[in-house]
Amino acid sequence: KCEVADKLRMKIAVLSDIHGNWPALQVVAADIEQWRPDFVVVNGDTVNRGPSNLACLEFVLRQQREAGWVVLRGNHEDYVLVSTNPEAAQSGPHFELRSFSEWTYNQIGADHAHDLAAMPDRFGIRAADGTMLMVMHASVLGNRVGIYPLTTAEELRCRIAPGPAVFVTSHTHRVLTRQLDNTLVVNIGSAGLPFDEDVLVSYGRFTWTTTVGWQADVRRLDYDRAQAEREMVTTGFLDEAGPFAPLILAELRIAQGLIGRWAHSYQEPFLQGEISLVESVNRFVDEGGYRPYLRRP
Repeated sequence: KCEVADKLRMKIAVLSDIHGNWPALQVVAADIEQWRPDFVVVNGDTVNRGPSNLACLEFVLRQQREAGWVVLRGNHEDYVLVSTNPEAAQSGPHFELRSFSEWTYNQIGADHAHDLAAMPDRFGIRAADGTMLMVMHASVLGNRVGIYPLTTAEELRCRIAPGPAVFVTSHTHRVLTRQLDNTLVVNIGSAGLPFDEDVLVSYGRFTWTTTVGWQADVRRLDYDRAQAEREMVTTGFLDEAGPFAPLILAELRIAQGLIGRWAHSYQEPFLQGEISLVESVNRFVDEGGYRPYLRRP
């Protein structure tokens, strides 16, 4: 989807990676409403890896219907959609790996899974001077091929080709601003689960004017984190979403990504049957010193 705007001034808000964090979404949405942008884009991962997926999904879909929000699909929408595949594993290690995605699917229901499948993967808008702002969850190479501080210039060119004036990305949960050639690359971080050791959630504000052109700002906000933790209990997430659920609670508390670190050390041994998922998670927690962050809210 690509919009063409003929305004002399334009404001675009982009939020992403909500991951079922309802208290955080409420704060971000209120701040966006106060800013009064011309366009609002949700850049994927509204659901999954968090407890209040139904509330978050229904809110953004209602904003899509009533306020014209654009809602894109991220890799976590794809993970949940695996549960709609009748050939997907219903037991065994691969099923265990997607335990919290299966829990999310059961929470949102089959009808909303159709909403996930209908989401586009990108949104572009062309300003009056012909320059383009492009929004994608990760990169043009796919919604799991992210842009990181250590991504080389050559790799980055491939991930944003053909190189708009502004390329807005998410996925990594880490705020990043980088100029490459004629493209400003902005990672807006996460509106629900930051991984850059800053518990404040974030979203992007982008403006275009005839005099200055494109400008970008990433806004960070505090929210009721205690309520977000409580919802991990009241929704049943901690008790029902599998062995990774406590790690996600720890991710919320320390603003670091832990499941990827677990996968680096333990996913292959688990898939090969050398260790159970529960045992591998427990070893990972103890080796990393994360046990204090797993206490129940």
